[in-house]
Amino acid sequence: MQSPSVPKKQLLALAIGALFTAALAQAQSAPVADDPQSTVVVTGTRVAKRTVLDTTAPVDIISAEALKIGGVTEISQALSVALPSLNFPRPGMTDGTDTIRPAALRGLAPDQTLVLVNSKRRHASSLVNLNGTIGRGAASVDLNTIPSAIVKNIEVLRDGASAQYGSDAIAGVINLRLRTDRDGGEAVIGYGKRITEYSFSPVPRPADATWGAGPSERKRRDGANANFSVWKGLPWGESGHVTIAAEYKDQKHTERSGYDTRQQYPRVNGAYDPREQTIERFNAWYGEPELKQSTVFVNAGNTLAGGVKVYGWSSYQKREGKGSGFFRRALQDNNTLAIYPDGFLPFIAPEVDDFSATGGVSWTVGDWELDSSIGYGKNKMDYTIENTLNRSLGASSKTVFNAGGFSYDQLTYNLSGVRQLAVGLASPLNVALGFEARREGYKLEAGEPDSWRNGGVLLPNGLPTASGSQVFPGFMPSDASNSHRNAYSLFADLEANLTPDLLASAAVRGEHYSDFGNNWSGKLASRYSVTPAFALRGSVQNGFRAPSPQQQNFSSISTIFISGTPYEVGTLKPTSGAAQALGAKPLEAEKSVNFSLGAVAKLGKGSLTVDAFHIKIRDRIVLSENLTADNVRLYLNQQGFTGISGGRFFINGVNTTTKGVDVVLNYPYVSPQLGKFDFTVAGNYTDTKVTKLPATAQLSALSPAPVLFGRVNVLVYEQGSPKTKFTASSNWSLGDWGATVRATRYGKVLTPDANPARDHVSSAKTLVDVEGRYAISKRLSVALGADNLFDQYANPYPAALNASGNVPSSNYSPFGRSGRFVYARLNYTL
Repeated sequence: MQSPSVPKKQLLALAIGALFTAALAQAQSAPVADDPQSTVVVTGTRVAKRTVLDTTAPVDIISAEALKIGGVTEISQALSVALPSLNFPRPGMTDGTDTIRPAALRGLAPDQTLVLVNSKRRHASSLVNLNGTIGRGAASVDLNTIPSAIVKNIEVLRDGASAQYGSDAIAGVINLRLRTDRDGGEAVIGYGKRITEYSFSPVPRPADATWGAGPSERKRRDGANANFSVWKGLPWGESGHVTIAAEYKDQKHTERSGYDTRQQYPRVNGAYDPREQTIERFNAWYGEPELKQSTVFVNAGNTLAGGVKVYGWSSYQKREGKGSGFFRRALQDNNTLAIYPDGFLPFIAPEVDDFSATGGVSWTVGDWELDSSIGYGKNKMDYTIENTLNRSLGASSKTVFNAGGFSYDQLTYNLSGVRQLAVGLASPLNVALGFEARREGYKLEAGEPDSWRNGGVLLPNGLPTASGSQVFPGFMPSDASNSHRNAYSLFADLEANLTPDLLASAAVRGEHYSDFGNNWSGKLASRYSVTPAFALRGSVQNGFRAPSPQQQNFSSISTIFISGTPYEVGTLKPTSGAAQALGAKPLEAEKSVNFSLGAVAKLGKGSLTVDAFHIKIRDRIVLSENLTADNVRLYLNQQGFTGISGGRFFINGVNTTTKGVDVVLNYPYVSPQLGKFDFTVAGNYTDTKVTKLPATAQLSALSPAPVLFGRVNVLVYEQGSPKTKFTASSNWSLGDWGATVRATRYGKVLTPDANPARDHVSSAKTLVDVEGRYAISKRLSVALGADNLFDQYANPYPAALNASGNVPSSNYSPFGRSGRFVYARLNYTL
């Protein structure tokens, strides 16, 4: 059982981490068989056969083998434990964000990292995150739509790259490179569950309560996770390949609620209802959602006559998720006793369909290597709301509703050419030129009428009740939209050794968007070899992120009643009349200036990299506070918007400065007696400051002036993610045996409140993951392991911050809140 007053687990975890450093020091002079420094990368450079340590910017490589290690088979999770600069918080009770969870690189927004597949832009998810989570207001790529079985390796460029790749690459680039196998294959079966114990602060009972105070800690055996994946390589002609991967995942939910000691039932003749003694008071889900997910991915390529190469890949995923909202007690006005005499826990059950297809051809004309491709991707998300009701319909209300949904699609065409020119430098000048055209679409569809309408049934006090299905009112017909935009870009990229020791590169990119105009980005980067074993590297660039169609067009308006009068409140389009009356404007691109400076040292077969970064972003697109004060409603009515009580909208205007440093130390070591070791020690420090807040003349003129971006949202930017993160890991193999031990240290995290006295700090935590492997035969191997071996949790909320008992800990925890995961895995080589 984890408790802040019991430091033994922390001390043991730190001791394990310290062992890596000692072992690494002993390995410095040992012989090594392999040379990881020769690994070739394609991300961040268009020069063929550029190795990982010879680039002008830091590139991390996560292998297919590394993706398999661990119990939780998600690419986002694998990246979060491999990269100190990437976090994957795993929030709960956050509507659709439970099912599509964003990851964040270098403390920036999830949509400020560009995701590529085989160096081609991947489509984003249709979901825009609206709740109190990391990435609020962002619509990012869902990495977990790609099965790890199809991935050869992942290259992560930790440097801005808008001039090279276009919009979104402010924080960096994640490039998933697919398998190209003509034969072989592997089948993997895994199963695990949470075996954990957690503590929480007791919630005070009513003073005259007749029931017990309940426990303050709890043991759980839940969250069973079964997964099956397979990949197979097939030949296509003499030299081509068709690599197929499929994956199925069945995940049960985890429940980490506190004990709800509130009164649950209406009093009977002034006395408590006897059912107060027997009702289940662990009445909420708070943790991992239920998930059923099926994915198939195909990657193919071949060389035709004349050296022409054709390639293509396609994927489809069906995901059925299920998360919950807060428990509705029997006595609450938003319950109908005739339907739920004991109250109810409403469920949000999104269904996600994700499809992609890309095809291309590459050929040679003279000295030019040309590539042309076209790709299409679509992500669709529909909401079903279960175990709920529309209170305004009374006892006739349904309990399951179709609440509508949305979709995003992207069609992209690329044409590029690369050649080398001899211009009298120390190396040929690598020239890359290219063109890209992109069409994006966003569609929002209304739910069934009962999911959003008001049926007129009044509350016991005679006032109207809220409209629509509880926990998630359906999208109204007025929310529905169907919009498209076009974007065109041209780029040029140059790279050469000016001297034998000085590598330099330059890139420029011009873009035109049909909805907001033009943008130019440029980048200069260099690497200087001081000695064969030591080099300095750095870059300066400006970047941008275009406003997403999701941010421009999402709308969710609900009808609420204030003193019996209906008003429409929700998320308004920035171009809607009501939002513009409050000062909203059509969204513009975010702009950034990035500086980086680093050093690379080769330590025999090992390496040490240190890279500092400084990123200034202006006009960040944020989701405003809820603007529903009386003076806002009065102002809107004076402007002719009667019946509207305000809401929130996306707006430019937040400026931030992010600075930090990444340190990565790798060292392989081989001993005939002890086996092969791969040691990695890495750390990240990131600090973000908000330097400017948005304001509008219309709202500033009101008294008191509403705050567009308040204290909580500012502090989430600045302290909602850990400023420090350290990892230490060792992979070992000897004969038929293998093992991995990994320790990850997360810095403290703040959960802010509008009242500073209610701020909550989760202290730094160290998580240890272990896995042992044994090859039963040449084809069959087994692995046993535990993620979060010592069962660490974020510090629980005090009772004052968890009055319902439903949410006993913070959603900002960088490692989630589900505890120890114990698993077994079988691998069979085909």
